[in-house]
Amino acid sequence: MANSRSGDSMTERIVRVLDTFQAERTTQTAAEIAERTGLPSSTTHRIIGNLVAAGLLERDDENRIRLGMRLWELALRGSSALRLRQAALPHMERVQTLVREHTQLAVLEHEEALFLERLSHPHAGANITRVAGRLPLNASSSGLVLLAHADPDVRDRVLSAPLRAVASETVTDPDTLRSLLASIRRRGYAIAPGSMEAVSTGVAVPLRERGEVVAALSVVLPRGAETTPAVNALVGSARAIEQDLRTMH
Repeated sequence: MANSRSGDSMTERIVRVLDTFQAERTTQTAAEIAERTGLPSSTTHRIIGNLVAAGLLERDDENRIRLGMRLWELALRGSSALRLRQAALPHMERVQTLVREHTQLAVLEHEEALFLERLSHPHAGANITRVAGRLPLNASSSGLVLLAHADPDVRDRVLSAPLRAVASETVTDPDTLRSLLASIRRRGYAIAPGSMEAVSTGVAVPLRERGEVVAALSVVLPRGAETTPAVNALVGSARAIEQDLRTMH
C-alpha cells in the first residue's frame, strides 16, 4: 500500500477510519470521522467511499456512516474469538442462571481487556462493560486475570506505563498491582471490589487452552455479595469450556 505524505500507509489510514467507531459511537458524519482521524477531508471522503462500495461501511438515510454488515461477516469467518465464544456461551448461560447479574467473557488484545460476550439480567446492577468494548487491564477482574497470566514482557510494559483509574478503587500503584497479580496466580481467581464501579464487585477466573490462558470468564456482582458461589461456578464452567475447546475443530 502506498504511503501518504505523513508516512502512513493506506492500510493504516483505513484502520484509523474504522477505529473511530466505538461501542458508544456507532454512527458518524464524514466530517466527524475526518476530525477524529486527523486525515485531510478529501482523503477521508475517498476512503469512506471505497469502504462503502466494498460493504465495509454503510450510509444511513441521513447520510451518516456506520460499520457495514460485510465487515461483521468477514470478522466472523474463521475467527478464534467466534470459536471461543461458541464454546463458552452455553456454560456462561449456566453461570448467569446462578448469579442473575452479569456474566462476561474477555480476552487480552493490545494490552487491554476486550469483551467478547456479556449476559445480563434485566434487573442486574451497574456494569460499564460492553460487548466489543475495552477496559484497561488494571480496571476489571477479567483484566486482572489476563494481566496476571500474560507474558512477563506484556506485564512489565503495562506496569511501567501510567495505570488509568476507571473508579476510585481501581489499583493504579504498580507495586500494589504486581503483588495483587501474584496473589491472583496463586489463588486461581480475582476478586475486585469497586474496581470499575463503587457499587459492584468483579470476580474472574482464567480460561485455558493447551495450558495457555486465552480468556477470562467473569461475573459482576453487587458490592458486598457473597463471592464463593460465583467463584465455584466460574471455575466449574471454565473447566467445561476447556473440555469443549479440546473437541472443537
